[in-house]
Amino acid sequence: MSATSIRAAYRRAVVAWVDLARRFAWPVTIFCIAVTVACALYTVREVGINTDTGDLLSKELPYRQAYQQYKDAFPVLDDVLVVVVDGPNPDIAGDAAAELAEKLAARPDRFRSVFHPASEPFFRENGLLFLGLDELSDLSVRLADAQPLLGTLSGDMSLRGLFDVLTLAMEQVNDGAADATRLDAVFRAMTEAVSAELRGEPYLVSWRELMNGEPSEGQADSRVGREFLSIQPVLDFSKVQPAGDAIRSVRALARDLSYGPEDGVRVRLTGTVAINHEELETVKSGAGLAGLASLVLVSLLIVVGLRSGRLVAGTLVTLICGLIWTAAFATAAVGTLNLMSVAFAVLFIGLSVDFGIHFCLRYREELAAGLDHAAALRGAAEGVGGALTLCALAAAAGFFAFVPTAYIGLSELGIIAGAGMFIALFTNLTLLPALLSLWPMCRAAPLHGLGRAAALERFVVRRRQAVLLAALVLGLAAAAVAPGLRFDFNPMNLRDPETESVATALELMATRERPPYAITVLRDNPQAAAEEAARLEALPEVGATITALDLVPGDQLDKLDVIDGMALFLYPVLTAPPSAAPPDLDANRRALAEFRQELDLHAKSGEDGAAAALGEALAGLGDPADLDAARLSDLDRRLLATLPARLVQLVDSLSAAPFGLDDMPLSLLRRYVAENGLSRVEVEPAEDIMDPGALRRFVGAVRTVAPDATGSPVLLLEAGDAVTGAMRQATVTALVVIALLLVVLLRSLRDTLLVLAPLLLAGALTGAASVLFSLPFNYANVIVLPLLLGLGVASGIHLVFRARDEGMGRPLLSTSTPRAVVFSALTTMASFGSLVVSSHKGTASMGELLTVAIGFTLLSTLVVLPALLAAFGRPSGNVTEDMLEGEAG
Repeated sequence: MSATSIRAAYRRAVVAWVDLARRFAWPVTIFCIAVTVACALYTVREVGINTDTGDLLSKELPYRQAYQQYKDAFPVLDDVLVVVVDGPNPDIAGDAAAELAEKLAARPDRFRSVFHPASEPFFRENGLLFLGLDELSDLSVRLADAQPLLGTLSGDMSLRGLFDVLTLAMEQVNDGAADATRLDAVFRAMTEAVSAELRGEPYLVSWRELMNGEPSEGQADSRVGREFLSIQPVLDFSKVQPAGDAIRSVRALARDLSYGPEDGVRVRLTGTVAINHEELETVKSGAGLAGLASLVLVSLLIVVGLRSGRLVAGTLVTLICGLIWTAAFATAAVGTLNLMSVAFAVLFIGLSVDFGIHFCLRYREELAAGLDHAAALRGAAEGVGGALTLCALAAAAGFFAFVPTAYIGLSELGIIAGAGMFIALFTNLTLLPALLSLWPMCRAAPLHGLGRAAALERFVVRRRQAVLLAALVLGLAAAAVAPGLRFDFNPMNLRDPETESVATALELMATRERPPYAITVLRDNPQAAAEEAARLEALPEVGATITALDLVPGDQLDKLDVIDGMALFLYPVLTAPPSAAPPDLDANRRALAEFRQELDLHAKSGEDGAAAALGEALAGLGDPADLDAARLSDLDRRLLATLPARLVQLVDSLSAAPFGLDDMPLSLLRRYVAENGLSRVEVEPAEDIMDPGALRRFVGAVRTVAPDATGSPVLLLEAGDAVTGAMRQATVTALVVIALLLVVLLRSLRDTLLVLAPLLLAGALTGAASVLFSLPFNYANVIVLPLLLGLGVASGIHLVFRARDEGMGRPLLSTSTPRAVVFSALTTMASFGSLVVSSHKGTASMGELLTVAIGFTLLSTLVVLPALLAAFGRPSGNVTEDMLEGEAG
């Protein structure tokens, strides 16, 4: 059987199938609606979504296997939720973090582990050993000077105790027996607290800063306290948001802290778990807004393009049913959608609408020619059935070419989108004719605007050489720019920077407080890890390394001698029972009044300084005798609230004892030494590896010493390289497969080149736009390539097929086919363009780049392809300028 007879037989089969759907319109419609409902229920119940960009690539890749070994050895570092507690000073932040850690640890149903080193008894007792020997000696001197103050306050921790001991100190200053500057740090902190009370602003004195010799010089300039909690939440993967319950619990517990926003405390969540959680929320909310905008725009364009409510309704219902069927197939075929494969809906909408518009406009054209409904449906089936089938085959072949790549995200998208093309073909040749037959159109007026299209074709034909030369120049220029194409490897750049988790992560990266991108090297034991760390630190690209042995401080015996000396003068006064009963209101008033008298006496000497400033601030409170209990209680809280916890910590720290690696708490040790003995080297970069060049240098340098290195920087680099490699492989494969398919089915190399030439030009121009307008490819917008292949091939096929049908007849652009191409492209542009409004930067970049790509596809198809047809002849003959003139007449 010849190819011509095969094509004729297929056309007859399509016509018979469409006619069958027409004759049994109600049963077909009811059956399709029932299948749609079943598919929707199945999808809602079974589908899952995975937002981890790491899972977009095959687990068989060597670097993924190395990373999995690391995760298996150190499970405590996986699925981590980081809680950042900020306060106006270290005391408030530390106390709030400790309180929150205690609350979280009491909820094992929500949190598998809670790690806050400062709350660990081991670190409370041995914390001083982690200071340098000189730092510890300086601290000892400061505490010796402060011993009278601390001793008095330990026995009477009230305003009376504070003001009494400071009154004695100022008496010595006024008598010339002491230097007032020794009290400057305390006085400055008290001045700020009193001034804040007068302004109605939050501020608590930081006794940790005072003990450590870090005076507060004003609330705006004081060191902000920051604490970190590392939490492993219980993840419920039966829910779309596995960490949702845990995150809500953290926020609820944070609201119940003793320290709250009124004290300047802020609790934020970041880390992998929080970022993935908020990213999914962003994608969902953005998709909702974009989906609504897309539906409105697409509907309006279809209304304008089809000029019939019945055709519009039929097209949209067919689209929705096909989309739900494809979603059910995706659920059954891959189970869990990822950030790439979830884009199947966008691809399906773009191409299914294309099929529906072409069928409906051909149906309308047949009605306008005087045929009745049944004959018009048969005419449409005969006219576009073959082209739709070839479009589906070519697009599916292009999508399936992505399946063999190591890029799992794109591979699964290829499976779903490829199958979706056959679903779209089936629904548009079955359900759509049935729907149109339920409310058939009796007649249709000729479409307006075809004359203008013919005028465009006349212009292109007459100036075909100039058009083709311009296209050639643009193509060569785009090819010259192509080397500048780049792939943005950093998934952080895809996320909404306004979300709490991302904003916090970016802030921490900028301050380098917790560098999130450190390389990990695994070695057999701690000693081997330390030796590897020494070799790595010799590299200029490496900023620092940390191993388990770095957790054990040196000079422990010398430090213990200093601590023992501190215990001799601190322990007796800090552990003594209260020296007096709690003061009443009058006692606090008298103590304040006596202290102010000493400050006033000092001020009369004419000396400026911290004491004078404190006197002025206290004067702002008014006469002490007039201060009520609430005012004094608030002053007590501002001046002394953080002191009790500091004294308890100080007493605990006097119990330090020598320790080794085996004495470390498992909560810390297991972060560097696994149960099987594997030891981790944490390698931090010397440069900002958000710069791609710096990232490549860092990873390359580390791998010269440790080829098996893993961690986030390695994952980012390898993932970027794997994706770009997969895209090159898949694009070349898809083009080859599509070209071979077109050659086989069209039986014409010339026709195949006519279909592919506009596609190649549009691809080159899209790449150039990506470079010139700084729209790099990323994990989200790389679907521009499969969509460009699918829609570009479809547009070319429709026009070449119509040119075959018309032969030497009327101009190509005066038929309904170009109108269908235009409105198919416009609806797809509207669908994708609406994504630009998403706050998720990856989704927005998808909308931007895809809109550009489809615009170039439309330009190439409607301008360059007619010029090619005029220059190299239509598939079944030439269209001369005289014929075009006659048509215009």
